[in-house]
Amino acid sequence: MPECICYIFHHMAKELNMILEDYIDENTGQPVMPSLSGENAFLHCVVKPIYETVKAEVESSRNGTAPHTAWRNYDDLNEYFWSRRCFKKLKWPIDVGSNFFVTSSESKHVGKTGFVEQRSFWNLYRSFDRLWVMLFLFLQAAIIIAWEERGYPWQALTSNDVRVKLLTVFITWSLMRFLQAILDIGMQYSRVSTETLLLGFRMLLKAVVAAGWILTFAVCYVRIWSQRNHDRRWSAEAGKRVSFFLLVAGVYVLPEVLALALFVLPWIRNFIEETNWKIFYLLTWWFQSRSFVGRGLREGLVDNVKYTLFWVLVLASKFAFSYFLQIKPMVKPTKQLLGLNPVDYEWPGGSVNLAVGLLWLPVVLIYLMDIQIWYSIYSSFVGAAVGLLQHLGEIRNMQQLKLRFQFFASAIQFNLMPEEQLLDFRETFKSKLKDAIHRLKLRYGFGQPYKKLQSDQVEARRFALIWNEIINIFREEDIISDAEVELLELPQNSWNIRVICWPCFLLCNELLLALSQAKELVDAPDKWLWHKIGKNEYRRCAVIEAYDSIKHMMLEILNARSEEHSILTVLFHEIDHAVDIEKFTKTFKMTALPQIHMKLIKLIEILTKPKKDEIQLVNILQALYEIAVRDFFKDQRAIEQLREDGLAPRDPASMAGLLFEKAVKVPDPSDEKFYRQVRRLHTILTSRDSMQNIPVNLEARRRIAFFSNSLFMNIPHAPQVEKMMAFSVLTPYYNEEVLYSKEQIRTENEDGISILYYLQTIYHDEWKNFMERMRRKGKVKDDEIWTTKMRDLRLWASYRGQTLSRTVRGMMYYYRALKMLAFLDSASEMDIREGIQELGSMGGDAGLDSAVSISSPSSRSLGRESSSLGLLFKGHEKAASLMKFTYVVACQIYGAQKDKKDPHAEEILYLMKHNEALRVAYVDEILIGRDEKEYYSVLVKYDQQLQKEVEIYRVQLPGPLKLGEGKPENQNHALIFTRGDAVQTIDMNQDNYFEEALKMRNLLEEYKNYYGIRKPTILGVREHIFTGSVSSLAWFMSAQETSFVTLGQRVLANPLKIRMHYGHPDVFDRFWFLTRGGISKASRVINISEDIFAGFNCTLRGGNVSHHEYIQVGKGRDVGLNQISMFEAKVASGNGEQVLSRDAYRLGHRLDFFRMLSFFYTTVGFVFNTMMVVLTVYAFLWGRLYLALSGLENAALANNSSNNKALGAILNQQFIIQLGLFTALPMIVENSLEHGFLQAIWDFLTMQLQLSSVFYTFSMGTRTHFFGRTILHGGAKYRATGRGFVVQHKSFAENYRLYARSHFIKAIELGLILTVYASHSPVAKGTFVYIAMTISSWFLVTSWIMAPFVFNPSGFDWLKTVDDFDEFMNWIWYHGGVFAKAEQSWERWWYEEQDHLRTTGLWGKLLEIVLDLRFFFFQYGIVYQLGISDHSTSIVVYLLSWIYIFVAFGIYLVISYARDKYAAKDHIYFRLVQFLVIIFGILVIIALLEFTSFGFIDLFTSLLAFVPTGWGLVSIAQVLRPFLQSTRHWDSVVYVARLYDILFGVIVMAPVAFLSWMPGFQSMQMRILFNEAFSRGLRIFQIVTGKKAND
Repeated sequence: MPECICYIFHHMAKELNMILEDYIDENTGQPVMPSLSGENAFLHCVVKPIYETVKAEVESSRNGTAPHTAWRNYDDLNEYFWSRRCFKKLKWPIDVGSNFFVTSSESKHVGKTGFVEQRSFWNLYRSFDRLWVMLFLFLQAAIIIAWEERGYPWQALTSNDVRVKLLTVFITWSLMRFLQAILDIGMQYSRVSTETLLLGFRMLLKAVVAAGWILTFAVCYVRIWSQRNHDRRWSAEAGKRVSFFLLVAGVYVLPEVLALALFVLPWIRNFIEETNWKIFYLLTWWFQSRSFVGRGLREGLVDNVKYTLFWVLVLASKFAFSYFLQIKPMVKPTKQLLGLNPVDYEWPGGSVNLAVGLLWLPVVLIYLMDIQIWYSIYSSFVGAAVGLLQHLGEIRNMQQLKLRFQFFASAIQFNLMPEEQLLDFRETFKSKLKDAIHRLKLRYGFGQPYKKLQSDQVEARRFALIWNEIINIFREEDIISDAEVELLELPQNSWNIRVICWPCFLLCNELLLALSQAKELVDAPDKWLWHKIGKNEYRRCAVIEAYDSIKHMMLEILNARSEEHSILTVLFHEIDHAVDIEKFTKTFKMTALPQIHMKLIKLIEILTKPKKDEIQLVNILQALYEIAVRDFFKDQRAIEQLREDGLAPRDPASMAGLLFEKAVKVPDPSDEKFYRQVRRLHTILTSRDSMQNIPVNLEARRRIAFFSNSLFMNIPHAPQVEKMMAFSVLTPYYNEEVLYSKEQIRTENEDGISILYYLQTIYHDEWKNFMERMRRKGKVKDDEIWTTKMRDLRLWASYRGQTLSRTVRGMMYYYRALKMLAFLDSASEMDIREGIQELGSMGGDAGLDSAVSISSPSSRSLGRESSSLGLLFKGHEKAASLMKFTYVVACQIYGAQKDKKDPHAEEILYLMKHNEALRVAYVDEILIGRDEKEYYSVLVKYDQQLQKEVEIYRVQLPGPLKLGEGKPENQNHALIFTRGDAVQTIDMNQDNYFEEALKMRNLLEEYKNYYGIRKPTILGVREHIFTGSVSSLAWFMSAQETSFVTLGQRVLANPLKIRMHYGHPDVFDRFWFLTRGGISKASRVINISEDIFAGFNCTLRGGNVSHHEYIQVGKGRDVGLNQISMFEAKVASGNGEQVLSRDAYRLGHRLDFFRMLSFFYTTVGFVFNTMMVVLTVYAFLWGRLYLALSGLENAALANNSSNNKALGAILNQQFIIQLGLFTALPMIVENSLEHGFLQAIWDFLTMQLQLSSVFYTFSMGTRTHFFGRTILHGGAKYRATGRGFVVQHKSFAENYRLYARSHFIKAIELGLILTVYASHSPVAKGTFVYIAMTISSWFLVTSWIMAPFVFNPSGFDWLKTVDDFDEFMNWIWYHGGVFAKAEQSWERWWYEEQDHLRTTGLWGKLLEIVLDLRFFFFQYGIVYQLGISDHSTSIVVYLLSWIYIFVAFGIYLVISYARDKYAAKDHIYFRLVQFLVIIFGILVIIALLEFTSFGFIDLFTSLLAFVPTGWGLVSIAQVLRPFLQSTRHWDSVVYVARLYDILFGVIVMAPVAFLSWMPGFQSMQMRILFNEAFSRGLRIFQIVTGKKAND
């Protein structure tokens, strides 16, 4: 409530000023004293009255079930302070008797303020009226022009008749304006009071003026045609009347012309809106009510041009497509239908006009929604173009990194290391140009500085420290093995190697290639050979490093005082001399090099064995000596010559034995530094493969590639840690998992699978790395992980789930990164050199595990200094980092958890203990007296010196925290405890990466840059969805989500300038949001999608949201179909509530036209258009059914056999939509950008084979159902989706409960329409035509019925299917008691499914009944097709058919009466009644067959007629439940509804049972569901079936 705070601040500041200025109080004659005094006076006198009002209003909302109009939410209470009346009414000190504090349920209260949220679909029209005006006016104009059936539109416009008819668009426009005015009155009338009479007057005046325009246009138009008909031609008089009409129209569009002029000059519009001059207020009074927000929202001219161009292209494509491929093809069949001879209808009251309407309905629905498809197409390509310009996806894999790695150190230096800057430094054009040239050089390796990176440079040492720290953290996370660490790290140059020691994976194969070049160029001079080798930087370094290492190693393993040592020294000196004078190839034979190479490899292999055989070692050294002396030199030398040159022993006697026998001195096995270098040399000498698959782990590869690529993107320069903006991270937490317990990871589910076994299987390589790390930490036996290493095991498992510990570890990387950067900022060249030497001298293990010696074994696992780098710190790094970073976790019920001794509380304490920058905020409840409680917001941390948890702050609250939606209040109460200029919002299921944390200070610099005409207030950050590898379903979800959080957000930020905030992991300008209502809205139900309202609020209050893709944060998503569906339901319900909200209305009216389009199609419009797709299928099928059953289709075909081709327009578009083009295209394009085109196409095809289209079609149904239901009836609620691992089979009953109403029943209805159409349509007689017309509809039906079973582990297992059906029948018939849950009793579930009908308003109930009436149409249409009707078209036939319904109901009553009376005691009588009923039924059927035209087939056909009627009656009875529940009929309704659910269950179960019975489907389904795991060679079958391996 920001303006409420302003009101309080205004009065307190005024009071303080009077006290400081020594004002005299007029009433007392004394100096002014504070009006509030005493203990907690501010809390009790100011905060509490306002809080109590909010609380009372929330209570009157009846837990969110009351209509929004019946109570005031947070926004209403805040907007009361937007007008001057608050000063008069509330006064200061606050007058508690004011009507502001009277709740909505009492008289004389303050009503809704600023806006009234009415539940209606009309909100979509009311909020976005400009969009609908455009669409309907074009549709009308296009139909008028297309009706002429000319080739092109401009040919039709040559006719005067057409031009005049086009003027009717003004009548339509004025009608739509009138509708808008009427809707305003209908929805906002409750805002009008004695204080806001002017508002009511304006609304009424608008309606009157709109009606006046309709009348004016209508009269003018009629006058034109009356003159034309009178003169029988277009006379001059008629022309004058046309001119007068155009003049009137000119006056009508004058405000639009003015708006267009202000659109072209946005700064004038901003000035008018932001200035409080009364003249401007008077000018704009007519168009929009005075509002505190939504002023001056226009963007700069450049941005204006960009998004205008985008939308002009989209709209041009859409309208051209609509005219030529939607509207024009429909004209001819429409004219033919209207021109039919009198039709023989099959029933009474058939209408050609209705048929034409039904034919056009799907076309119009597609016309209204297909901007969404065009938006999707254009945004995909624009997003790709923007991504290319930002240099995304240039380094996609390790091969591409290898090509750029030599510039990588310079990129790290340039981007991550701060430059010294003057205090008054300002960016000029010159500095920007210089920066751009520098980046260009860096990116493509131009210029001398980026060619050679020598090992003695400070830059190289800094780079080594950063790179090795990243690699060590990879090892800590177990995504690489010890061996891979050695291949990836930049080793310490301890052997005086003259070049930089590149990581081994870059040098692989290079030495062998150099050797082969040397063999080929035997006679080439040194210069030429070295030129060939030196062309490749890595090859040059490999050769020099190999030589220097061999030289050092061989001298190291010999006694320094031995003669052999001096011989080798001389030999190496000769080689060095020959290289220096460029006579190496002339002095030595290149052909001997392969022999030397082979012997050296053998030598190293002996050295690296645990037990070193010295005799073998001597032999190899002797052999090497022989080759060097005898074969290597081109000029053969005699033994005397060798002695003279120092290449042979002086004493001939020593030649008797082996030369090196007494000289070998093998280094001690504990000399890890030596053996690590030897292993590296072995790798350089032997590696033949290209090491493309190093590291093996795909996640490690992805992270290295993304990090390296991001450093070649345009990143702001990093400031020093001391000068960077301080920031906090905030995570709301309720009661989710913190750390998996021993029991959780061991306990097996019904299939015998534990969490640990599942993780071991999915993360096979990471488990091996973990066990290797444990062995290095002292584990001897494998079962020790359940005892001494238990904590490590629990952490390992928790880091692979969606737990708080994973999020905390990720966010604490910011702290570690800042400490390292603070060290590098202040470290001198000497510090870095000495530090590296110190690390090197500690041995190779230092880089991996040095901290074990300085901290407890478990401390290492959670983010205290676990890498060796901590040993170099001087002490100030910790303080600097804590000054700049805080992590606050808002654990709302932590206090209650501590009191209950909940294990979660202990685990949270453990996290605080091992993460010194972590703070926990919670609400503390303290009991005072018997019933009273006091509430406090508390912030705690763990004090390392006191070794206990300590309080930092305690702030008393006026009452319980949770009044609205819980999560936003949890976030906002903890926001006061964050520090710094920025706050990053992170959800509980997110992760972060150390290498990304290094770039945070660069990101915060973005606040200083302008994006358009404003600096950003929210920095958007991209996400990586880390749950994609679990199953194909998780992959589909992550692919869809990834394109949304990357390409989707990128386009919204640039060029569309409408990026909002969808939740996380965006970085907020903390001070800006603290004063403008916090980082999320919390009103009950309306703000159920709490986070998105922060974006709406930000835009309305003049903020700016940018998007940055050089940094990423991990994000977990739901992985099972039921979880995903709940998530989709939550999002769709949230969108339904957004449609009603004041924020959507204000943005729809205050944004310019094109930004309004962007806003609509990327928020509520997306879900609305998804619903339109489903409605199109309904409209198309119902229309075809009407044509078939009415006899119109027969008549049309008889008249023109090619008529059916005209429906191609509808059908083709259906195919496009059903393929989910606007879901698939952004995914393909984003994938192409980041992983390559072929990879993207391959992924897309794989997805199709894994039935992704089935999943996306199913999701469409979920969104449609919940969006539509929320707008009509409400009932939106927070759905906890659960973040667990989904590998267990979901029972049929559970799936039925979740999807019966949203998918199954709708699919059965559509399937029934298709079946009836197939049996009664003359078109369907041609199989191909029927398939072509209905294949997409059948696909939708199949997807909606089969998806929950296709994506259910063991969905087609025969035994499980049988068990499931038994369980389903038990659930159906179990009555349960008062306390039975929906999972146990069908009846409880049935009542819960109707909850929304209890809370809906009168219009909602009426609309529901109208929609249910469609089920009676089956009976009306089909009874006239029965043989018994004998081709009669009398209405009596339909009325008589109701006898069947009454007979069926009568039979039910008889049997239920007999059951109640006889079933318990006289069971034989009950059986007799049943027998008599059956006999009666058989006799009736025989009589009908014998004495009427009733055919046997009519028995089955009539079922298609009467079963839907029964369902329609049950559905209407549910709406009328308040009236029926107290009558005796209600039990009958419940019983019939139960029978229907059994019928639906059997229909859904039938295909599942058939596929379960068929051999092979089970394994095929597993392949579809877990293909990713299969391709990685994992034992997924054991996971699903529970058949563990015997090992």
